[in-house]
Amino acid sequence: MSANPVPSATAPAGTALKSWPFEEARKVAARLDRLGRDAALFETGYGPSGLPHIGTFGEVARTSWVRHAFTELAGRPSRLLAFSDDMDGLRKVPDNVPNKEMLARHLGKPLTQIPDPFGTHPSFGEHNNAQLRSFLDSFGFTYEFASSTQYYKSGRFDAALKRVLVCYDDVVKVILPTLGPERRASYSPFLPIHPKTGVVMQVALESRDVAAGTIVWRDPESGEAFETPVTGGACKLQWKADWAMRWFALGVDYEMSGKDLIDSVKLSGKICRILGGLPPESFTYELFLDEGGQKISKSKGNGLAVEDWLRYGPPESLAQFMFNQPHRAKRLYFDVIPRATDEYLANAARALSGAEPERLRDNPAWHINMGAVPGTERSPLSFGMLLNLASVVNAETPEILWGFIRRYEPGASPEALPFLAKLVEYAIAYYRDFVGPAKKFRAPDATERTALEELAKALAALPALTGDQAADGETVQNVLYEIGKRHPFPDLRAWFGCLYQVLLGQQEGPRFGQFIALYGVAETVALIEAALARSAD
Repeated sequence: MSANPVPSATAPAGTALKSWPFEEARKVAARLDRLGRDAALFETGYGPSGLPHIGTFGEVARTSWVRHAFTELAGRPSRLLAFSDDMDGLRKVPDNVPNKEMLARHLGKPLTQIPDPFGTHPSFGEHNNAQLRSFLDSFGFTYEFASSTQYYKSGRFDAALKRVLVCYDDVVKVILPTLGPERRASYSPFLPIHPKTGVVMQVALESRDVAAGTIVWRDPESGEAFETPVTGGACKLQWKADWAMRWFALGVDYEMSGKDLIDSVKLSGKICRILGGLPPESFTYELFLDEGGQKISKSKGNGLAVEDWLRYGPPESLAQFMFNQPHRAKRLYFDVIPRATDEYLANAARALSGAEPERLRDNPAWHINMGAVPGTERSPLSFGMLLNLASVVNAETPEILWGFIRRYEPGASPEALPFLAKLVEYAIAYYRDFVGPAKKFRAPDATERTALEELAKALAALPALTGDQAADGETVQNVLYEIGKRHPFPDLRAWFGCLYQVLLGQQEGPRFGQFIALYGVAETVALIEAALARSAD
């Protein structure tokens, strides 16, 4: 955080805050009013069967923004519980972990009872929990971590588990219609932990003793019968019943989930009501898709990891991506990083400008920074512009870009513009790994060649770019427009497409007038001449 952030603004009386976190916060405030409660409990769930991924971060980030909006709107206390279902049985070996053979020998056991394949923690569950906490902590989230294993074994869920036993028939009646014939025959919401093998058992119950708080079941292989208490971590619940029990036991007020869990939310809500609780306010977000349009899976490891994104863009750009249109499915791949970065820069610039103070709290940058946009997060150049500069000059070091930046913005330095300094580093890394290898120049057609020759002459005739570089950039942009209009292009988009493809070797690009102001008029003339000579060979 900057030492001089833009402070949280108080909206004028009657101002309607329209951003989606405030819409969600109103639901939570209304719930507390109905229940006569003061404090709110927000929860986010995590299934640690695979390594944490960006989708997990997105759920915590979005919930945190709603929680912050709730505090701003209602002025009431709240907590955020990051709950890990680490007592779940391992169903399959993830694709992206070492020692798969070892893990395969422990299939069916609770994650916290399986050795860590990475060799860094007492169990696989604890390793993945540590991964989750590490990257949540790196983003500065305020939360309380909760382990399913600890909650079950400590007795914290005992009263709620006994309540499930009392309501057993009603709970089963809700769930059975959602199951196939074979699963119905053996279904029980209680999953006893086998006292000999340690496996989480999915077996039919032979009897239940509500007064004793126990269930009787039989090992399908050995035929041996066992009587197991439902309390103390001797068994756990099937996840839909577990979700409902957790809402009931903890009094959860708000929880998000993906579109693929819509039916599960409804079913767990019914179970929660059977137990005597009120399901939390819910929010359904769309799923992230990988490069091929497939749903991201933590077990497949087919999405970007947080460290992948942060190699090429600042944390705020990832948060911006998560903030945008959560109800819409979005492709999550490396090529979304530049746009998300520039969206954040634009939002931060608006927040820092002091204009429209009544709209500050609906600005994504305000939410992303929990109400205080750092004053250091300024950049006179977009990330896209830096990428294009890096592409043209084949930048390998920051010093190469800073030479152009100082000419464009006298007095600019990494010390004076630390956020820009970070963007320069990201731009070089992104250019090296993605832009450079994908560069593909094409030759201009006859119309384009004539227009480019005219552009080179027009630029050469311009006075040197001095003084207000932004204004000079606009002057150059107007020259570009005029030349494009004088030639038989289908539209100006086709003319600018020519500039990007012929001169830069890419399909899209920056506002070209500003790029010329940054790169230099003489340098751009040389770039055009080189492209025309190359295509003439």
